[in-house]
Amino acid sequence: MKKIIYFIRYRYSSIYKVLLFLGAMLAMVLFFPKTARFSQQYAQGYPWTHQSLKAPFDFAILKTNRELTEEKKLLLQEMVPYYRFIDYQDSLLPIVLNAFDEKWKTLPTRNQNLKQKIKTKKLLEKIYRTLLKKGIRSSKDTKKSPQGYINLLRGNTATKMPLSNIYTLSSAQIMIHKNLIKNKGIHENIAKELLMAHLFLNVFYDATTTQKEENSLLESLSSTYGMVQKGELIISEGELITIHKFQILESLRIEYEKQLSGNKKFYGILLGQSILIIFVFVALVLYLRIFRPQILFNSHQILLILAAMMMIVIPESIISKHYPEYVLLIPLPILAIIIRAFFDERTAMFIYLLTTIIVASVIPDGYNFIFLQLITGIVTIVTVHELNKRSQLYLASLWIFISYSLIYLALLLSTDGGLQNMNNSTFTLFAISAALSLLSYPVIFLFEKLFSQVTLLSLLELSDTNNKLLRELSRKAPGTFQHSLQVGNLAEAALQEIGGNALLVRAGALYHDIGKLYNPLYFIENQTTQVNPHDELSYDESAETIIKHVFQGVELAKKHQLPELVIDFIRTHHGNRKAEYFYRLAVQDYGKEEVDSEIFTYPGPIPFSKETAVLMMADSIEAASRSIQKPDENNLSQLVNNIIDGQMQNGQFNNADITLKEINTTKQVFTKMLLTIYHIRIEYPE
Repeated sequence: MKKIIYFIRYRYSSIYKVLLFLGAMLAMVLFFPKTARFSQQYAQGYPWTHQSLKAPFDFAILKTNRELTEEKKLLLQEMVPYYRFIDYQDSLLPIVLNAFDEKWKTLPTRNQNLKQKIKTKKLLEKIYRTLLKKGIRSSKDTKKSPQGYINLLRGNTATKMPLSNIYTLSSAQIMIHKNLIKNKGIHENIAKELLMAHLFLNVFYDATTTQKEENSLLESLSSTYGMVQKGELIISEGELITIHKFQILESLRIEYEKQLSGNKKFYGILLGQSILIIFVFVALVLYLRIFRPQILFNSHQILLILAAMMMIVIPESIISKHYPEYVLLIPLPILAIIIRAFFDERTAMFIYLLTTIIVASVIPDGYNFIFLQLITGIVTIVTVHELNKRSQLYLASLWIFISYSLIYLALLLSTDGGLQNMNNSTFTLFAISAALSLLSYPVIFLFEKLFSQVTLLSLLELSDTNNKLLRELSRKAPGTFQHSLQVGNLAEAALQEIGGNALLVRAGALYHDIGKLYNPLYFIENQTTQVNPHDELSYDESAETIIKHVFQGVELAKKHQLPELVIDFIRTHHGNRKAEYFYRLAVQDYGKEEVDSEIFTYPGPIPFSKETAVLMMADSIEAASRSIQKPDENNLSQLVNNIIDGQMQNGQFNNADITLKEINTTKQVFTKMLLTIYHIRIEYPE
């Protein structure tokens, strides 16, 4: 048991990384559609490259989507919509007649002619009955068949009739006016007033019944138009795949996958998918181990890569299973943008290629899908080669749409010899996919926070000297601020020469001494008078004050939520060296045996990357160069060599991935930069 505990304890990091890869593989396999796939590859317009194919079973030939769409369109054109009639006659007619009697009573006695009353009332009743019987509809209800007919529902009985047979409010008013004018001896005003006041709609468009009828018609529509018998020759080897042959092959593929996707095949499909995923991840690990070992040693970066891959693979797997026509909706190039934001172009391209292969394994038309996504991914990576502006994301989105569209058209031309099979909705999917690629910006920001990583965009924002923390440094500790700027210039120039993240080292340089904000006057670069606060302190207290700026810098950086990669420069820029000035004074006054060297030693750690190592060199050299009396070429070169050689002898670069050749190149860059800073001119021969 103890051996197991020790094994886990001392190999925890490796075990954790293995579990990450296993978890990612398991998640992908679980979401993969567990359906059998037709093994032969084919494309319309190309010859059949496999052996002659005979039907393994009876199957129906499916109609194409275009054929089904046209048939549905024709079917729905003949559809007669339904309107529902509501009989208000028994309820409304007595109300109108009573209203007439009450209205007649209000007439002057001399105008109350009984004969006229009876005639007017009978005509009013006749007109109103006619209106209610034929029906009144809203003028907005205009749905009808191409011939102008509708089905009018009275209870459960439907009667086919022209829509024009039913009154609208305006036509009902015209009908009332005509009937009243041609009848003499009636009280026209009363009749007209009552009829107009009691016009109610009693015929309404019945969307529910119409939709049910449409669905019934569509369900009766056959999706097939013929049968292929078992053993019948479908296509011969080398035969050109025409539109008709292509549809037969598609029908066979769909029926084949349907029949072979039962429980008996489940475990076989699962095993095959697992092996494919394992090989892909083995390729990824081999690439990282050989070409990018620093990534393989960083758990956060591994987790970032796996999360980015699953962000694409899992949604694509779900869509390809349930909505295969929308597989192009997921923007695969967003993966290229995200990975490029954190890593180099080669790594981004390799991970993008592997992810495309994984997704293509569950896509029906894998060849065209890989071709489309691979070329678009390359264009995307070239577009965001230096991702240091937000505008590049918009440009990348535009190029994604252009690449998708042009490659799609090229594939159509190469297979069909024309654009007759072009689907306009595909361009809509391309446009949506390209627009969704803009989500890479918030995703990059989220990944930065989740996995403690930084991108060029974040480093550019951090390097802006107008941000709050750097403005405070320039105001309270102007000497330290100028020192930080010069250290950044030196370190950035060296990294550009030897290779490395120059923008990261500049950001690290700007913040490496922010701990001096707490006691700026205790550091000589900020002292503008002859008063030195250290004159009032012991050597131990002075050393403690100086060393404390590392702890205070880390605390301040965390308070302002600076990335860990930047905070590492604060921790390591002095390594585990001593505060030499006060240490030597203490040894000189009290003797080496009486001085506790630990009090004068920085806590470390020592630099662990090329960037932190170069910053340590630049920090020491920039500070020392200010005190040199005669800054000529020999003195500056000697200063650079002495400081860096001393740091090497002190073991400060033992953990950093920097070579002796790169250190020598760094020395040359520093010397050249210092000569430029101090404007040293060469001596002309006499």
